[in-house]
Amino acid sequence: MKKLLLVYIVLIGTLMAYLYMVFVKEDNSGLLDEPEGLHGTLDEKYVMVNFLAGIDYWKNGLKGFEDAAEALGVSVEYRGSTQYDVQEEMMVLEQVIARSPAGIAVSAIDSEALNPAINKAVEAGIPVVMFDADAPNSKAYSYIGTNNYNAGVTAARKMAELTGGAGKVGVITLPNQLNHQERTRGFEETLEKEFPDLQLVGIADGKGDQMISEQKVRDLLGKFPDLSGIFVTEANGGVGAGNAILRLNKLDQVKIISFDTDKGTLDMVKSGTISATLAQGTWNMGYWSLMQLFHLRNHIVNPMSNNGDSSIPPLPTNIDTGITVVTPGDVDQFYAK
Repeated sequence: MKKLLLVYIVLIGTLMAYLYMVFVKEDNSGLLDEPEGLHGTLDEKYVMVNFLAGIDYWKNGLKGFEDAAEALGVSVEYRGSTQYDVQEEMMVLEQVIARSPAGIAVSAIDSEALNPAINKAVEAGIPVVMFDADAPNSKAYSYIGTNNYNAGVTAARKMAELTGGAGKVGVITLPNQLNHQERTRGFEETLEKEFPDLQLVGIADGKGDQMISEQKVRDLLGKFPDLSGIFVTEANGGVGAGNAILRLNKLDQVKIISFDTDKGTLDMVKSGTISATLAQGTWNMGYWSLMQLFHLRNHIVNPMSNNGDSSIPPLPTNIDTGITVVTPGDVDQFYAK
């Protein structure tokens, strides 16, 4: 009996040693300690920085940023200027840099003004990527967002479809932001090349504000009572333009093409006040911004594709997140669920 008991003790001891080697071994070769795929830590914090931080437009982008953080096991924070104010966004960005986060995703209110702060972050070893609105002359590693010139081309072709390819049209935009400059340029150049009977008669700064944009549309209609269409390069201005044509009783005359899919814009598309809006891939902007920052921070990709460690794949420097034309016929698909 004693011999049998001794055999059992030896067998149990051997089994326990085996389990220890497989599951608990400190070199992390055990099955329980081996993480699957990419994984960071909660003290690895990434920050999203933008402007007009309270508007609906940013919600899907932030959701993408958060979804990527959950998948990677890292933490995120959302910061931005409360107003359409370049000095305020510069101050916010400087405050974020001072805390040395793991990485920063920035949407630039001005394509040049934030460059010194962005460069300062990169030089300090903090990865920076741009999303939605680029700063192409900065040292940021990449841009994730809409091909805005092509969006302007799409808007011009849709405007030609809505107006029969003839008449006078105007643009309400934000002239200091590169993404809006590109949308306007794509729209204007496409009219010139493809639709010579559609005349662009005015470009106005709506400052991203409903009331100001409404007044700018009133001013355009005061100068050009026969105006046929308005392209608005952002959502607040689109709602302002819609209010203007409703109050001036120009709904049957003026076709509006707007941008983005906040509820106010979608409601006006549904009612026919806005003829169409261009939906951006905002969730993708947030998701892939964080994914790129994580890869940069953890040296999984090489930010310099032409030198450095050739065994590490290069970082994509430009990701087009695409657009979709939203009309009254399919608007219900774009409301937040």
